[in-house]
Amino acid sequence: MALTDAGKEVDGAFTRDDARGLSFENAFGGALSFMRRKYTKDLTGIDLAITGVPFDQAVTNRPGTRLGPRALREASAHMVNDPPYGWGFSPLEEFAIADYGDVGFDYAQVSEFPAALEAHVAGILKADAGSIALGGDHSISLPILRAYAAKFGSLALLQFDAHTDTWPDDVPGRIDHGTVFYKAVREGLIDVGRSVQVGIRTENPDTLGITVIDAREVHETGARAVAARIQSILGDHPTYLSFDIDCLDPAYAPGTGTPVWGGLSSAQAAHILRDIAGINMVGGDVVEVSPPFDPTGATAVAGAHVALELICLWCWTRRS
Repeated sequence: MALTDAGKEVDGAFTRDDARGLSFENAFGGALSFMRRKYTKDLTGIDLAITGVPFDQAVTNRPGTRLGPRALREASAHMVNDPPYGWGFSPLEEFAIADYGDVGFDYAQVSEFPAALEAHVAGILKADAGSIALGGDHSISLPILRAYAAKFGSLALLQFDAHTDTWPDDVPGRIDHGTVFYKAVREGLIDVGRSVQVGIRTENPDTLGITVIDAREVHETGARAVAARIQSILGDHPTYLSFDIDCLDPAYAPGTGTPVWGGLSSAQAAHILRDIAGINMVGGDVVEVSPPFDPTGATAVAGAHVALELICLWCWTRRS
């Protein structure tokens, strides 16, 4: 913990020595690392790396998610004084979690971005750390999945989303946030028999074999039943969890590129995420937070809470 002469912690993102521990800085000041974690490019001894991916050049509607990582970091600042509610353990104290900063890329060389992101995540995995990415639009999941599949083989996918993002796209090199999982399936990165999409409420008849639990089913059967069904499908297979913030209804997350009514509430999402504790989550992302379309900041707050739940899920299975 970094202390001033007055005995108050300040800018622990730069000055703290231990990657473990809660933080007690003023929420309205200090460096914008996620959950006040230490900023570092040295992953020695780090269990989990949080990394920003400020890319939004593959959107079909409203841009702005390039500003998502910064907003998510800022929104997380008020969540670091206590262990997360309902989990019964303190991941920030038990695990070494760092903010690895953002992936570097040339915004004017869009075609080079996927390879840059894949290499960025592959470097984290090579250091034997897990990763949770803060997007960015949903196209970022494909390069990340490539890096993960290179280490773990074909993955189970757990996707929270209003859209399946499996619309056909066989154009080599094309980057589109609505076709990311079509390409992932075609490349063999995803085991469709072990994969689930939750919260869907847009029409796309071809599921590619992935189980769809649409938003209406969540509303009618409840979070606990949905969580049990998810667990039965994923089993203990290595799982990548991708949470598109538009899975939430626009009443809870208006700041996103393609909002769709009838979505999950924040409470439903929180209960499902907590009730799937024990899945073999190896990595994940939170995407499509677009701050310009939500001056209240509520979308970023929701996204920051989701990212913390992903941290908890990742840590849960590594506690035993």
